[in-house]
Parts: sequence; structure tokens; C-alpha cells
Amino acid sequence: MSAASAELAALVPDAVVKTAFGQSTAHVPLDQWSTAARFAHDDLGCLAFDWLGVEDAGRPGASGVRHAVLLHVLRPDTGNGLLLRTELGADEVLPSVAGLWAGAAWHEREAAEMFGVELTGPTPHLLLPDAFAGHPLRKDFVLAARVVRPWPGSLEPGEDSTSSPSRRRTLPPGVPDPSTWGPRHEEDQR
Repeated sequence: MSAASAELAALVPDAVVKTAFGQSTAHVPLDQWSTAARFAHDDLGCLAFDWLGVEDAGRPGASGVRHAVLLHVLRPDTGNGLLLRTELGADEVLPSVAGLWAGAAWHEREAAEMFGVELTGPTPHLLLPDAFAGHPLRKDFVLAARVVRPWPGSLEPGEDSTSSPSRRRTLPPGVPDPSTWGPRHEEDQR
């Protein structure tokens, strides 16, 4: 275990700190996220921001309900990095670390827009139009555009007029059966 991990664990008693492949990882509760980030910045000298990312927590049946947030920061003088990790639920708010590392603001805006993570402070849209509904990087987001608009690449066998039409067309991954979603035609509503 590195010295940085031992100092972080001493300050944040609820953190589970592990070192693997030369990388220290501190799993902190959500209520200790700001404290751990400030300690990494002020006391450990992790002044260089590398990245902040979000992923689905990955529990079966809980897709889009819990998210893991990861923050990677570095000490410029030694090049040692520290990875902080926390989890939050759909109704929990993630404290911003952009006050410590200005570069984190872009990553936090992306997390709010693409995953639906709620942050402290305003999060204007970054990548998607204001009228866009949903969060496209979540596993529970339906990829309906792949059915509505055909894929621009090469056609699959059976989709063009040169081969046998006997092959059944399959739906792209993540797209539910068309009979359960989408616009209904007038003859279907009778």
C-alpha cells in the first residue's frame, strides 16, 4: 500500500483503500467524496486532474439505478496517481470537484447530461440539444434511432435485392421489440 493511500485511509475512516498494479484506489462513501477529494488536492499534492468518469454500477436488474463515479488525479512531481471511487443512487446528488480541479467541470457536465447524474450547481447542456430526452450512455437507454434510421454502413445479407430474402432481419442490440414502443398507426389503435 502506498503512503498516499495510507494517509487517505487515515483521514477518511470509511474508505476502503486498495493498491493494485501500482495504482491506489480509494472507495469512499458519497458523504465523504468532497473530503477525500480535498485531502487528495491539498494534503497529498494531487494538483493535476486526469479524468472523471461515470459508469452503471452493473448490478443485475438495477441498470440506470446506481452509478459508480471515478476520479483520477496525479501528483505532478512524482507522477503517482490516486483513483477515488464512490457510488450514488438515482436520487442522490454528487458534490462537484470542479472547485479543486477546473478541468473536472467538463467531465461533470458530461456525466450529468449523458448519465443523468445530479450535481451540485448548474449543469448546462454540453453535447446534446436542450430538447433531447434521456441519457444516452446509460444501459437502460433505448437505441431507437438505429431502427428508425438505417445504419449508414454496408447492408446485411438479405437487405439488398441481390441476395435471397429468406434471412430474418434482427434488431440492433439494446432495441426492444417494435410492437412494444414507438408511434402507433391508426389501424393499430382500433
